[in-house]
Amino acid sequence: MSERSKRRQGYLGVLAAVVVLVAASCGAGGRPEGDQGQAPSPGVTAESVKVGGHFPLTGVAAPGYSEIPTGAKAYFDYVNANGGVNGRTIDYVFKDDAYNPTNTSQVVNELVLQDEVFAMVGGLGTATHSAVLDSLNSQGVPDLFVSSGSLLWDQPQKNRQTFGWQPDYEVEGKIIGQYVQQNFPGAKVGLFAQDDDFGEDGEKGVRTYIDKQIVAVERYVPGNTDVAPQISALQASGADLVIGFNVPSYTALSQLTSLRLNYDPQWIYSNVGSDPALVGSLLSQFSKGQVNDASLLDSAITTEYLPGVDEVDNPWTRLWQQVWEAHGDGAGLTNFRIYGMSQAYTFVQALQAAGPEPTREGMVQALEKVGGQFAGPGMAPFRYSAESHAGIAGVKVVRLRGVTAEDLTPVLVTDNGDAPITEKPGEHAPPPPNGIPQVPPAG
Repeated sequence: MSERSKRRQGYLGVLAAVVVLVAASCGAGGRPEGDQGQAPSPGVTAESVKVGGHFPLTGVAAPGYSEIPTGAKAYFDYVNANGGVNGRTIDYVFKDDAYNPTNTSQVVNELVLQDEVFAMVGGLGTATHSAVLDSLNSQGVPDLFVSSGSLLWDQPQKNRQTFGWQPDYEVEGKIIGQYVQQNFPGAKVGLFAQDDDFGEDGEKGVRTYIDKQIVAVERYVPGNTDVAPQISALQASGADLVIGFNVPSYTALSQLTSLRLNYDPQWIYSNVGSDPALVGSLLSQFSKGQVNDASLLDSAITTEYLPGVDEVDNPWTRLWQQVWEAHGDGAGLTNFRIYGMSQAYTFVQALQAAGPEPTREGMVQALEKVGGQFAGPGMAPFRYSAESHAGIAGVKVVRLRGVTAEDLTPVLVTDNGDAPITEKPGEHAPPPPNGIPQVPPAG
């Protein structure tokens, strides 16, 4: 594959493989016979556990992100088809907030007060989920695995019900910063950052290692699609390497604007904004077909913490392909659907750890007690404990090559603040034979 400066167009193909795993007939754990007690918490009956989530199913953020709950539902349906968890099926209700915090408050109130969900799982977005953070915690609703890397989800003393899931933006920024320090020590670095916690937390992490290399920081306000002033300012600063903490639509906008300005720095994008299939479709849409694939991203650098659709021989990707073929909506498997399945897998572990008669308080206690020991599709461990509600502890740095990626580092792990960055030891464990975890009760 040639370098991105030599490639501006090409054919974008999405790799997928159909590899069928043999699903065991046993379930995820049966309930004791004759146990027909009263439901211990809202959303829990003798037959089911109801959970909810909010996502942008419509609106500007819908491309990509609307696929996450479809992946989660497919995995929950897979678990249900194999006996559920302790004899209960998982009833998953997700609603559209169009990425609008006002809408988020409304739909979450409906989920909690009308649908009476046991827990929220995977609610998406920093600004959107911030709008319901206080209410969920004040009502004692487990607020699990927020789909955002904000540091807001790791405040166990203030918001004990809330847990992050993906690597937070500071941790990702630290690992990117160290990579630049070691591999581009003479680079003049510019930052292209969303003007909120996403950009601020990423910048905080990056500056831990390359504060003196940064020559410009340009921020964009979500919704303002003219980024020419920011890209022009980065070009004028002499930045020959630009790190973007931005969502996918602004990856496309930054690439098209740079192309128009004949500005060709080395780009490094946060994992949030680097999905080639989605960015390719956005490039085509925004350019009205003048650019019809993601070849502008060739040789861009990003991070990964989950095996993706391009890793067709990875056991986790094979599992997700099997699950999606059996329980998906007929569309293709994507990295966003894999993200949703991976979150759902973690929730099944948490529900198992909460025991045969789960309560809201028991769920939180179980995550604090044994959540840090959960193994799954994430390449790095979780950081869950009574003192930390932070999610996955690290990422690996990769270079995009079409719709695939080549590893530039091993999986690196760290924590917030001045914690060192170390290499994760050992190999990534494959999924269990039937694709369903088996976690004993934490108590």
